[in-house]
Formats: sequence, structure tokens, C-alpha cells
Amino acid sequence: MNLAQAIAYFLREAVQNLLVGWRVALVAVFSIAVSLLTGGGFVLISGNVARLLDEWTERARLVIYLEEGVTPAEREALEARLAAAPAVETWEEVDSRAAAARLADSFPSLAPLLEEQGSVPLPASVEARVDRRSSRGEEWGLWLSELAALPGVEDVDDDEDWIRQMEGFAGIAGTAGLALGGVLMAAAILTIASVVRLTVYNHREEVATLRLVGATEFFIRGPFYAEGLLQGLLGGTLALGGLLALHGWARATLPGVAGPEGPLGRFLAPQESVALVVLGGLAGLVGAVLSLRRESLGVSETGENPLDI
Repeated sequence: MNLAQAIAYFLREAVQNLLVGWRVALVAVFSIAVSLLTGGGFVLISGNVARLLDEWTERARLVIYLEEGVTPAEREALEARLAAAPAVETWEEVDSRAAAARLADSFPSLAPLLEEQGSVPLPASVEARVDRRSSRGEEWGLWLSELAALPGVEDVDDDEDWIRQMEGFAGIAGTAGLALGGVLMAAAILTIASVVRLTVYNHREEVATLRLVGATEFFIRGPFYAEGLLQGLLGGTLALGGLLALHGWARATLPGVAGPEGPLGRFLAPQESVALVVLGGLAGLVGAVLSLRRESLGVSETGENPLDI
């Protein structure tokens, strides 16, 4: 029997074992599915959060609010300070009316209120595009303090602190999700190990016969390894299908959140989807390997242990 024939035999026996003991096997499959669904969900969320952070970082601006009545000399001094900063790429001045128009576009409900004011209540400002890789650390904070102290500058608003807080929150959430998924995965591996061990026990007479006729360890263990692998692959496939179903439901019911332009608009990448299923298969295989450690399943009348698998 060549390797291809042996693998076909292993898979055939594994499928038969799963069909016979489908109730017990279903517990292991669902254990793997729940653990991968949890971990995959956190990967999906953290991936979308990382994408949003990149987009927000790209759109983030350094806003310098100007005092009313700022003089041309004070504007020139401010522009000279911006031009001398390596982290500042470009900047533009936004007058009061342009600021009010932006506010009305972003919040249409406030437009009538702005019209009732008569005069424009918003201050003029200078918006600077900043290279965020260079705008970190104590030197940047000191530079911002010096900028806020310039004549004609009323306040300085930088999004860096907010972005850092969001990055920290995303990191903590991702770590917590992976930790929870790891705990559930360990429980699922132990469940698969127990299921495979039970299958071995149910086939103890067949195992004993194979040993007596001189079957190799690879030939004896192969069907049980294949059974654990199939259970894991089924669990991974079920988890991926569950994620797809949940994401599709969210798109249909919460288009603002899971729609194409929403914060959860992107599903797992193809390689991530494949990795999810493969991880389930590996977990099932590990469970099978753990179940087939050399432990006694029974001792014959002669004192030998033909079922030591």
C-alpha cells in the first residue's frame, strides 16, 4: 500500500468513525467552531479598527486657532515656525466663514443656528498636514507648547493624543480577544482529544488485531489522526461560515456600521479566511496526537498491553 492509498484509507475510516459517533464528534466540532468564531471575530474587528486608524491618521490635522485681530506680522511668524518644522508637510489658512461652512456641511442641523447668529462665531485657523511618524515624543510636545505661546495664537489642537489612545484601546482589545480565543481553543483541543480517545477505545479490538498481524504504528494511528484533522477542518469551516453569516446580517441590518464604507465594512482577507480553517485542522490534529499518547487502554490476560497506542 503506497502513501496515497494509505491516506485514502485513513480518510475513509475517519469519515466512517465520524458518521457512527456523530453526536460526540459534533461536540468537538462545535467547540472548535466557537473558539475560532471568537478569535476570528476579534481579528475581523481589530483589522477594521487598524484600517480606520490608518485612515484617521492620514486625515488628522494640526489645527492652530488664531486670535481675533491677528496681525500680518504674527501670521508671518507663525508660518515661519511651521516652515521650519520637519514634521509639518503643508498648511492652509481657514477663515471664519469657511470654518462655518464646514461646520454646516458636517452638521446640517446646526446650519439654521449659524444663520440666526448673523455674525460668524467661529475663529479663523491654520490647518497643517503632519507626518505622524515624525510628530511623536517629547520634542513634538515641546514644539506644540512653543507654538501655542506665539502671539496671535489662541489655541493648538493636535489629534496625536486621541490617535494614541485609540491605538492603545485597539491593542488591548485585540490582545484580549486573542487570549480568549486561545483559552477556548485549548478547551476545544482537549475536547477533540477526548473524542478521539473514546473512538480508539471503541475500536480496541480492531486495534489489538492490527497489532497482532504486525501493522505499523503509522497504519494504526493514521485513521485517528485523520479523524481529529477532519473535526478541526469542519469546525474551522463552520466558524468561517458563521463569520460570513454574521457579517452579511450586519451589512443588511446595520449598513452604516458594516456597509462598504462603514467601520466594519471589510471582511477577512482571503489568506486570513484560509488560515482560520487551517488553524482548525491543526487544532484537531494536535488533539488527536494528544489523545494517542502511550497510555494503557486495557491489559490482556497475559499482562501485555496490545492497545497501547
